[in-house]
Amino acid sequence: MSGMGRREFITLLGGAAAVWPLAAQAQQPARPIIGFMSSRSASDSEYLVAAFRKGLSEQGYAEGQNVAIEFRWANGRYEQLPALAADLLEQRIAVLVAVGGEPSALAAKGATSTIPIVFTIGGDPMKIGLVASMNRPRGNATGVSLLAIEPEAKRLAMLHELVPKSALIAVLINPNFGDFESRLRELSAAARTLSRRIEYYKASTDAELELAFSRIAQENAAALLPAGDAFFDTRRERIIAFAARSRLPTIYQFREAAMAGGLMTYGISITEGYRQTGVYAAQILKGANPGELPVYQSIKFELVINLKTANALGIEIPANLLALADEVIE
Repeated sequence: MSGMGRREFITLLGGAAAVWPLAAQAQQPARPIIGFMSSRSASDSEYLVAAFRKGLSEQGYAEGQNVAIEFRWANGRYEQLPALAADLLEQRIAVLVAVGGEPSALAAKGATSTIPIVFTIGGDPMKIGLVASMNRPRGNATGVSLLAIEPEAKRLAMLHELVPKSALIAVLINPNFGDFESRLRELSAAARTLSRRIEYYKASTDAELELAFSRIAQENAAALLPAGDAFFDTRRERIIAFAARSRLPTIYQFREAAMAGGLMTYGISITEGYRQTGVYAAQILKGANPGELPVYQSIKFELVINLKTANALGIEIPANLLALADEVIE
């Protein structure tokens, strides 16, 4: 438990951030507007928006009082994000918040090089060109890296402990999310290390997701790993229902999936990430330069196990995994 305890975030704030000199800010309405754009859906993000508002309130901002928020949702359809970003820029926003992973952040970055951007992504923002440096992003963007994608090899290893070595582990993956090729390489390398047979099932639309479900069932997979992805997050209930119907042990990225009936989750606290996104948006409203605000990175992960689901699936969770768990749902 020592390496997987409380949720903690670190920052390397070196001192007072420089003021962000924008002509656009000088022309803002009396009540500044935050543009909030997400790859996810409004219905599955209520708790995340609440965490974002909490971050704002910690810095003295309350929606409807001294700040307004314009929301736009892509509902997992990433191709809509550039148009959503363009629409928000027409609203005279002071800050563009781009959450729900890399596609949202990249759409925001492609839409403006002057309006400050605060992103929340799952991977490395330097790798995809969002920032020049983690400690000093420069440019007009900063935000939070949730490291949601990086621990996928660890999730695979946990599934490996649950099912016989000869059995197939199905990996549900979206080819339109993040650095698809590098994710394939990393997961394939992890599977070779474990001497496990894995198969990839690609899905970026609802029709493809149903087809993937059908193929996974036909090919008698013994376990399921949905790769970290906002599209799958917005379809979480459908994936959990499929796993229950098919009696498939499944591990997800965020603890909310275990609370909703998923078997296991391993990852960071997404709500803490969204709270920090709110803090940064507020600091920029006060004049901080996004290029001087270091990217926050999560460093502690949490393992949540739903024993009720394990019993329903007829699975015995190994003692070592139970010992590592930060939370066990009875």
